[in-house]
Amino acid sequence: MRTIASCVEEILVAQPFLEEALSRNIINYSALAEELQRPVSVMLHKPVKSGAIMMALRRYNPPKDLGSSLKLRRVLQNLGDITVRSNLSDFTFQNSRTIIDSHSKILEHLGTNTSIFYAFTRGIHESNIIISSSEKKIVTDCFKNESQIGLQENLSAISISLPANNSKITGLYYQIFKRLAWEGISLYEVVSTTNEFTILVEDYLVDKAFSVIKRLKS
Repeated sequence: MRTIASCVEEILVAQPFLEEALSRNIINYSALAEELQRPVSVMLHKPVKSGAIMMALRRYNPPKDLGSSLKLRRVLQNLGDITVRSNLSDFTFQNSRTIIDSHSKILEHLGTNTSIFYAFTRGIHESNIIISSSEKKIVTDCFKNESQIGLQENLSAISISLPANNSKITGLYYQIFKRLAWEGISLYEVVSTTNEFTILVEDYLVDKAFSVIKRLKS
């Protein structure tokens, strides 16, 4: 059976920015209770007084502020090199029985040429190739028998070297995504390996995104 407290918790969990503000005591309980009065009433199918909601807010125990974790702060301060690559294109293809063969042709062409940016990710239904725009024709030729779903150009990649054991630190990616979201930066693509994290943004956002990532270390 739903209660006012469970409805309030459900709303807060779905809005992590709001939950974090509540955990830091920088939000007006009375004003928030008035704001939540209508949605909670709808969820319970009956009128609910703001005073009852405010009581539920005061009793709510949000998770410990991730930003105050000592381990997390150390990881952020020890982020490695930040590398920016521009003039990239992102191809999306429908998965098929031959897509790996097409992919191998690209790898054969690239060889040991480290000056070309290249990333390949395969999902359940589709695969992405992020590559330097100078190699667009090669991708088109190698994948000519595949079904292309999309192509996005004028992209830039920001790659961040992560400290060892970063996968054991709760909230690392949350902090990165949160800062980018606060600055209104939309991500076109995210690529991650064990100790490296890459975001893909449109060219006009790259300077702003780089500044946000750099400030994470301070």
